[in-house]
Amino acid sequence: MTRNFSLARITTTLLISCMCLLTAGYNPLVAQEASSELVIPEDAASISKGEALFKGNCTSCHRVHKKLVGPALANVYERTPSIEWIIGFVKNSQKVIQSGDEYAVNLYAEYNNTQMTAFTGFSDQDIMSILGYIQQETLKGPEVASGGSAENAKEDGGEATGVASGYLTVLMVGLVVVLALILFVLILIITVLKKYLNQRGLDEDDAEVVNATLSLEGIAKSKPFIFMVIFIFSAVAFKTVIAGLYTVGVQEGYQPSQPINFSHKIHAGQYEIDCQYCHTGVRKSKSANIPSANICMNCHSAVKTGSKEIQKIYAAIDYDPATKTYGPNQKPIEWVRIHNLPDLAYFNHSQHVKVGGIECETCHGEIKEMAVVQQYSPLTMGWCIDCHRKTNVNTKGNAYYDNLVEIHDKNSGGEPMKVEDIGGLECSKCHY
Repeated sequence: MTRNFSLARITTTLLISCMCLLTAGYNPLVAQEASSELVIPEDAASISKGEALFKGNCTSCHRVHKKLVGPALANVYERTPSIEWIIGFVKNSQKVIQSGDEYAVNLYAEYNNTQMTAFTGFSDQDIMSILGYIQQETLKGPEVASGGSAENAKEDGGEATGVASGYLTVLMVGLVVVLALILFVLILIITVLKKYLNQRGLDEDDAEVVNATLSLEGIAKSKPFIFMVIFIFSAVAFKTVIAGLYTVGVQEGYQPSQPINFSHKIHAGQYEIDCQYCHTGVRKSKSANIPSANICMNCHSAVKTGSKEIQKIYAAIDYDPATKTYGPNQKPIEWVRIHNLPDLAYFNHSQHVKVGGIECETCHGEIKEMAVVQQYSPLTMGWCIDCHRKTNVNTKGNAYYDNLVEIHDKNSGGEPMKVEDIGGLECSKCHY
């Protein structure tokens, strides 16, 4: 009897458990509780991380408050089926679409079958951090332009520049007039003095001196004049030779034509695509890397497909936009290198950008304003050394520097630690 009761009790328990599991599979309340572990973070550290990930990987196709290549992402965590769905879609959107998911299929069709990059390297926490940033921006709302627009500011600045230029012109004209008046007064004084002295009656020698006239031939043959001409010519020639030697290998302002007219002003400026989205090595390797054509195709498989410049990309990679297929005759795009360092010099992008926290504009200038990129900095050894002498070491949050900072603070009198203080001027740091 006891054994039968135990079997009945076990059987009843199993049936109840199965019913609970089945109910949980269809009950939205239970499903919501099951996913409640995934909570969008609101702490500053996670949001900051999410902002960096979003700007580095998502801004080429998405904005929070407006459509771009893909949909606007404001309230995306409320509009989509679930947070788990978002994580799966971000990691591999094609897998979700091919599974027949209705929401994913409709979204894919709405945006002209544009394939989203699969971010398989993102962890769940990375995606949650991005959602934290999106949530923060959603709550802030879209930015509203103030009364003083950028165009007005530009006009005001242009007017101020014009006024300053006008004052400078007036000042220069005034100086020329004053000099002319001084010259006229001097000539008048000389004339009056000569007339006065001649009226007093001068002997022959004095009269010859007073009434002597200047001869260009005499001036040209005089030893002082010949010396001054030779000295000035030698000084100018010497300066020209030295200046020329200093410019050997310096390509500041170098702005070559490229095989495809790529505008940083449009991509990095207007569309705010982060540098590291295309230059993938800038934060993790020595070289920033020239972007490969597949990065271009992340957007241009669907954006501006009829553009003559985009057709050049298709020709290079043997891509047919009608059938969306690739042929066998693929070749690299022959971009012209702009920034060159001699082989004897070592430079590491990740060391400066990731560890040092140096912005791209520090060395490359306002790249967001360049329709055609040019070399902004001289990239000379003196320029690098000067930067190492002036730049503070970014030690915040990096335990590697703790001992160095402690020693430096004891001996520096409160001066911040510069790059030169940690060996930034040692020859072997850049020459090996």
